[in-house]
Amino acid sequence: MDAASLSRICLAGLALMGQNLALNITEKAFSISVYNRTTTKVYETLSRSHSKGPFPLIGTYPPRNFVLSLQRSRSVIKLVKVGSPIDQTIFAISEYMDEGNFIIDGGNEWYKNIERAEIERDRC
Repeated sequence: MDAASLSRICLAGLALMGQNLALNITEKAFSISVYNRTTTKVYETLSRSHSKGPFPLIGTYPPRNFVLSLQRSRSVIKLVKVGSPIDQTIFAISEYMDEGNFIIDGGNEWYKNIERAEIERDRC
């Protein structure tokens, strides 16, 4: 992607809260890339955006395309349900993040689980 088409914000996790946050951000004219482990949620979010927009929302899949659609330095907002989906999402996108990039946890996960996932990721 060329620099002009890169998003300023990326959001992973497109359950109802994630979809609503993404649409709220685009309504303020910020471009956003969205990603979900299941592609149906990506398509659902795009459909909602097109019915209300046109908004600067980019649906992305696989995780590599999601991370690479974001301007540097990258910060990804993560709104993923508690449990293994968090680990799966972190591991899927971490591979493409650079040192100094951030994953912002906007969900309800207990901080000790996030710390454990970071340690496991660093071992890989």
